[in-house]
Amino acid sequence: MKQYDLIVVGTGGANIVVDAAQKKGLKIAQIEKGKFGGTCLTRGCIPTKVMVTAANAIQEIEEFKKIGVHTSTPTLDWDFMSKRVWEKIDESDAIFEYYNAFDNIDVYRGAATFISDKVMKVHMNDGTESEEITAPIIVLGTGGHSKIPNVPGLQEAGYLSSESLFGDKYPKKPFKSLAVLGAGPIGVEFAHVFASAGTEVTIIQHNVRLVPKEDSDMSEHLLQNYNARGIKSILNQDTVEVRIENGEKIIVTKDRNTGEITETRVEEILVAAGIRPSVEELHLENTGIEQLPGGWIKTNEFLETSVEGIYAMGDVNGEPAFRHRANYEADIIAHNLYVAESTDDYRWARYDVIPMVTFSYPEIGHVGLTEAEAVKAGYNVGIGKNYYSSTAKGFAMGILPGDVNDGFIKIVVDKDTNTILGVHIIGPQASILFQPYVNLMNSGDTIIKAINEEIGSETTKALRAKGLIRHMDPHSVITIGETMSPHPSLIELTMWTQVFYENRW
Repeated sequence: MKQYDLIVVGTGGANIVVDAAQKKGLKIAQIEKGKFGGTCLTRGCIPTKVMVTAANAIQEIEEFKKIGVHTSTPTLDWDFMSKRVWEKIDESDAIFEYYNAFDNIDVYRGAATFISDKVMKVHMNDGTESEEITAPIIVLGTGGHSKIPNVPGLQEAGYLSSESLFGDKYPKKPFKSLAVLGAGPIGVEFAHVFASAGTEVTIIQHNVRLVPKEDSDMSEHLLQNYNARGIKSILNQDTVEVRIENGEKIIVTKDRNTGEITETRVEEILVAAGIRPSVEELHLENTGIEQLPGGWIKTNEFLETSVEGIYAMGDVNGEPAFRHRANYEADIIAHNLYVAESTDDYRWARYDVIPMVTFSYPEIGHVGLTEAEAVKAGYNVGIGKNYYSSTAKGFAMGILPGDVNDGFIKIVVDKDTNTILGVHIIGPQASILFQPYVNLMNSGDTIIKAINEEIGSETTKALRAKGLIRHMDPHSVITIGETMSPHPSLIELTMWTQVFYENRW
């Protein structure tokens, strides 16, 4: 059996832990079955935002006439955009070469499987099998993959997912027509991209709203904008069948209230019905690692699992699936294991201040509670709104009161204390505009709050009992570094300052 100081499975945000251990000279096993860089680089936020940014430009140019600027009708150069998409995805090879060059890192290209709590094997991509490996610390960052609904005929008809779209099924040109199954962030982003490329897009959604985890006012505003652009949304639907007829794919849906049947004929189907944790090949049944419904690995505020010394971070643990959240968790693990001089300096995760962005058009950004969540929680809720059209800059951009694209900010407040409970923005550059509220909501003294209290090492139990407090000084660059900012957005230019500050020394 080969002994390591650290085993890390997955090469997305978990690379942050590898980097910290490597600087300590520790012996590390790094395991990756697919492309290096994780979901974000290879089939998630980075390639999609290359596409979204091009799609945004199409929409913005269409709006130039509102300020007296006239241009010819914009078109999307699909081949040029696609080349840029694959340039980013192919950076995966350079990441592999970077880690493979370290003498104290053994890179395993294959699927990790538990034999017992701290013992693993790797089923290598070349068909061989590694010897058994072990380490006192194991970090699981295996991510997630697309959830595919069990719809009769779907497999036979064929479909796209994030994996296949950025794989062997990447289209050489935009589709003539596309059905998007699901209207969460992934679904509405792809709908925006393909509609901007000239595809006739239909969104088919089980819920009664687009982006149902957003505040209801955001959902309604996005629906109005998509309707105005010609993106069709069929809401509150059960998808009951998919079939092929005369070369077209036909999606049969039933209204969940009326039972009315609708048939949607398209060239292609894109499934965006959420994600599942990538845990199948880990064989967690050979361990004491507990899972939540859906297969997510149960973790506490220190990202510990129910097996001491094994941590899980990123999409695999079921918290909101954002790369900045995975980075945040990896920073916590790396800091506590390899940087903190004492447990008094330990960091822990909190999930009430995660900035979340949907890169639709218009963009949606939010942090904290929706109005409905705040009311349900028992707060004495106050609401404030301000529209783009009511600002000088909004007028300069050609946004007038009553325009379908007149976005707004909605702030949710506890009227008894004036405490900010949530902030929601929909409109141009929403991904940037709400960051000051994220910073404010992170600042001050934060007392440790247990997550899944039944999980906890002796150290964790002691810190909980002590009531560990972390002071987040709003004047400190350290606070900025520990505050999440949505990835990938331009706010990272200002929020990542600490990284470059530290690299000076």
